[in-house]
Amino acid sequence: ARTTSRGPSSGAPGELVAAFNTPLAAITFVLEEIVQDLNSRFLGSVLLASVLGAFAVHALSEKHPALEISAVGSPDWLIYLLTPVVAAAAALVGVLFQKTSIGLRATTRKMNRIPAWIRPAIGALIAWGIAVSIFLFTKAETGQGHLGVFGVGYEDLNAALTSSFSWKVAGLLLIGKLIATIACYGMGGCGGIFSPALFLGGMTGVLLSGLFGLFVDLTPEAQITLAVVGMSSCLGAVVRAPVTGILIVFEMTNEFYLVPALMLGALISSAVSRQFCKYNFYEELLEQDGHQLEHVIPPRDLKSWQQLPVSAIANFSPVIIKDLSPEVLSEVLEAFPYLRFPVVVNKEIKGVITREEAKEALEEQREPELAPLIICAPSQSIRELQYSLIESATGLVGLVDPGAKRLIGIVTLHDLLRREVAITKEYTDDV
Repeated sequence: ARTTSRGPSSGAPGELVAAFNTPLAAITFVLEEIVQDLNSRFLGSVLLASVLGAFAVHALSEKHPALEISAVGSPDWLIYLLTPVVAAAAALVGVLFQKTSIGLRATTRKMNRIPAWIRPAIGALIAWGIAVSIFLFTKAETGQGHLGVFGVGYEDLNAALTSSFSWKVAGLLLIGKLIATIACYGMGGCGGIFSPALFLGGMTGVLLSGLFGLFVDLTPEAQITLAVVGMSSCLGAVVRAPVTGILIVFEMTNEFYLVPALMLGALISSAVSRQFCKYNFYEELLEQDGHQLEHVIPPRDLKSWQQLPVSAIANFSPVIIKDLSPEVLSEVLEAFPYLRFPVVVNKEIKGVITREEAKEALEEQREPELAPLIICAPSQSIRELQYSLIESATGLVGLVDPGAKRLIGIVTLHDLLRREVAITKEYTDDV
């Protein structure tokens, strides 16, 4: 989500560089995912943080890519024909990872009978059981145990990118890692997003290349290329930052010949992700935690602002007058300083009463006159709301539930201006 502070925007690229040794991808990740604006004023601080992170990595560790990869050369046309299939499959794995993790996280929060501190332990126990089972099984079958379900899984991922890797083992690691990570993340533990997505995508590519090899002749270099495409596509589907997905895999492998295939894979994975998920992983987490994305991720321009739903700025706890008797009017005027109030009597919307009209009616001991209430749906755009506010004589618009036809909130001209001022402040702060 976008933030008005330079701290997160500067800290994130440094951490990403330290973890993956990918300074360019760190820059694009912050601009695509956190700031969500490639023309951001934070570019300078993001670039500086990325450079410092790269210096730290080179000073404290060896100067080589995060993943070793055998030279693959330029892919042939068969690889380009298989790339969309692998990209779509890896993207679907990413979608499954995202939806299942978020769903389990929501379910776990409702488990009141299980103490919160025990839930992560349950997820860890599930992951441990799966990891040990796969290690023992692969050791018995192949003579070499695979630990890819544990931790980041770089050892098995490196093996898949440097030599011929069993596609059956890749399928087993794919299923095991997927279930283990979902269990850890969904139960409240540490599951990660970047590393699991890269591992799951890589194993998807190895698995499919093995299956393709049953029907067509594929070289070990082809398997490596498809594995890398899977890594980029799965990550791109989960974080929905295609440029980052391309660059991070390119920098981790340092193979320029892979870029065209990665670009094609990014195109496919973006389409698949948007088809099945409304938001990326991070945005779904924010929404599940009760944040309104319109507040966390402010619009970048006038068009984006006008396309926001009215619900982004509405007041869903308005003071509603349900009785026009003098006693009730006096109590409301004394308790609340507002200039206008919606009137709903016996669940029927009657209109709007202004503070001035209510005072005059009490002084003259007469029935108050109500102004008509202009209504709109919460899903309508702010652009449509602006026209409704122009039509409203009181500067107040009521939000009505389309199904039940009941008043659920209001929006005033002050609400609109207050939100516009807040957005302007977010763009001018820290400049």
